[in-house]
Amino acid sequence: MLTLSPQDLSAIELSLMVAVSATLVSTPLGIGVAYFLALKKMRGKAILEGIINLPLVLPPVVVGYLLLLAFGQNGIIGKFLNNLGIQVVFSLTGAVIASAVVGFPLLVRSIRIGMESIEPAYFNVARTLGSGWWDSFFTIILPLSGRAIFAGMTLMFARSLGEFGATVILAGNIPGVTQTIPLAIYEYTNVPGGDTMALTLCLVSIGLSFTVLLVSEATARRFKRG
Repeated sequence: MLTLSPQDLSAIELSLMVAVSATLVSTPLGIGVAYFLALKKMRGKAILEGIINLPLVLPPVVVGYLLLLAFGQNGIIGKFLNNLGIQVVFSLTGAVIASAVVGFPLLVRSIRIGMESIEPAYFNVARTLGSGWWDSFFTIILPLSGRAIFAGMTLMFARSLGEFGATVILAGNIPGVTQTIPLAIYEYTNVPGGDTMALTLCLVSIGLSFTVLLVSEATARRFKRG
């Protein structure tokens, strides 16, 4: 019989916390970046787009190591955060940052596609009626991009649930602190007799991912009807 230990329940809880936190923290920035990539003309856009999409093509372990260099005690960002008493390495914060960085390109790509599909005539009409930038953003761009924003958030949430490489490098695999479902599965596969527990968490992971897909599809249909 497949059962969950307290450590497994903690891993599930931490996975959900990391995925939700990474998605919520990244969404405002993702909307802003997608807006500039989709609707603004600027120099160096290709370079910016390449930097944003790098986590998609780099091995997650490489992303994790680069984050470790940046947020470690001797890193540029790490030194500043240490002075503020904020620890990133081997902490839940580190797990959230790792998941956010790895999933951010999926979020931006989805929102950008949605914004690029907006009919330019809407902006011309808004300007003709005297609408300012903020009015256009909140009354045209955000509503018409709502479906794409939600799709990007869903993709990022699902990606965060399965994040392993960057997380294990930056946050470590500490039970009850940073051990998420993928890390717990990895640990079970290296322990004699841990196959059953690994399979149990695999089934939980499949169930969570499938639920996310169902919610995404249902919401997308509701957006379409609206």
